[in-house]
Amino acid sequence: MQNKNQKENLNEEKKLDQDLESELEIEEENNLDEDKLTRKQKELEDKEEDLSIIEKEANNQDENDNFNNKIKYVRIQLLKIKSQIEQILKYLEDIGVLSNEVEFSKDEKENISLNNIKETDGQKIIEGVFNGEEMIGPDGKHYSISSNYASKSKLVEGDVLKLIIDSDGTFIYKQIGPIERKRVFCILVENEDNNQYYAMNDDGKWKILKSSVTYFKGEPGDEIIILIPKDHKSQWAAVENIIKKS
Repeated sequence: MQNKNQKENLNEEKKLDQDLESELEIEEENNLDEDKLTRKQKELEDKEEDLSIIEKEANNQDENDNFNNKIKYVRIQLLKIKSQIEQILKYLEDIGVLSNEVEFSKDEKENISLNNIKETDGQKIIEGVFNGEEMIGPDGKHYSISSNYASKSKLVEGDVLKLIIDSDGTFIYKQIGPIERKRVFCILVENEDNNQYYAMNDDGKWKILKSSVTYFKGEPGDEIIILIPKDHKSQWAAVENIIKKS
């Protein structure tokens, strides 16, 4: 009987050990599942953080693009205003008001000039306004422009130009602020006394470059389409096209 009891006790202990092992295995599996869940959760958080960074960078890029577009727009508007001011100053000078009633001191003239004249890497950079034949710099100097370049580029009186004078003396022009234009139909006429060509209609008369007439092989009496400032009077016009008379 005693042996039987001992045997039963051993069996019970064995069963308890097995139950304990099972519980430990289950607990270990649960711990493993919790670890997996924690890792997955961290991976998800990392991905969300990456997405947040990407989204933030995209938003910053959009903001930069919008800012750059706004800067470009403001610059264009300022160039237009600058061109209009130059036209008004020229008009006042032509009628004698600016020269007689407004005097700039030497320091004021130098400050005006320095704002639009720069030197860099052996090059001199000057911004000025096209007067129909030449560029007038902020220092009041006249800078020659090839009539062929002015004709082909269809420069209009009042356009803002940038002149780069290279170290070897080469002139390179860039149009940086075109004035608003309008098309006008005229008739081509020539003053035989001075060989000056004009575009003429009922509203007025404008000088045009001889090279423009030559390029289109124009002759007096031909219909001519010109470009002039939209909101200002001008003495000169750019030739857009010439229609030969039949």
